Amino acid sequence: MAQQLLMPKATAIWLVDNTALSFDQIAQFCKLHPLEVKAIADGEASQGIKGLDPIATGQLSREEIARGEANPNHKLKLSDPKVRVPESKRKGPRYTPVSKRQDRPNAILWLVRNHPELKDAQISRLVGTTKSTIEQIRDRTHWNSANLTPMDPVTLGLCSQIDLDFEVEKASKGRPLPTAAELGATLQPSQETERFSYQDDREEEKEIDADAVFAKLKSLKSTHTEDEDEDDRY
Repeated sequence: MAQQLLMPKATAIWLVDNTALSFDQIAQFCKLHPLEVKAIADGEASQGIKGLDPIATGQLSREEIARGEANPNHKLKLSDPKVRVPESKRKGPRYTPVSKRQDRPNAILWLVRNHPELKDAQISRLVGTTKSTIEQIRDRTHWNSANLTPMDPVTLGLCSQIDLDFEVEKASKGRPLPTAAELGATLQPSQETERFSYQDDREEEKEIDADAVFAKLKSLKSTHTEDEDEDDRY
C-alpha cells in the first residue's frame, strides 16, 4: 500500500510558515493545487487550521527540506515510515470452523425458506459459503438435499443475531409492500356477503298498547289512594 501524507492542508500551512519552499513544491508534496497553497500563504484559505510539523511526525526530514530549498526543481519525498502497518485483508466469505461446516447446508436452507428476500451474496456473508452451493440448495439439486433440515444459523453459531437482522433489514429496504393476496387477505365475493343477515342485537321493541298502559296506571293510582286512607285512620 502506497504511503500517504497525513493531514495535507495542515502540513502545507506549516511548510508555508516555516520553510522557503516554493508554492509548487509544497503543492506537489501535499497533493494540493498551487493556487490553494498561495491562498494559504495569503491567509485567504484554511483559516483556523493549525499547522502540522511533518518532521515531528516522521514524514519529512530536515535534509529533504534543505534540498528542496536549495533546488526549486527538487520534488520532496516522504520519509520511509519507521513502523510498517500491515495491509488490511480483503473482505471475503465469513470463516466457518471445520466443526460447524457440516451445518452450513441446513442453515442455508433455513435462510432460503424464511428470508427469501436475502441475496446470495448476503447469505454467503452470513454463513461463509459459495453462491453455487446456495443455488443447489435452493433448486434441490444438492447432493444431500434429501437429508437437509432447516436450522437457524444463529442457533448453530454460524452468525450472530445482529448480523442476521442487519442483512434482513438491508434486503428489505426498497422492497414493495406485500399485497393483500400475498398476505392471504382477500375480499369475499358478493354471493358470500349477501348471505349474512344484518340484524340488530337489541331485542325488537314490542308494539305499545295504549289501553294496557292506562289500565296499569289506574290500578297503581287506586292502590296508592287506598294506602293513604289507611294511614289517615290511624
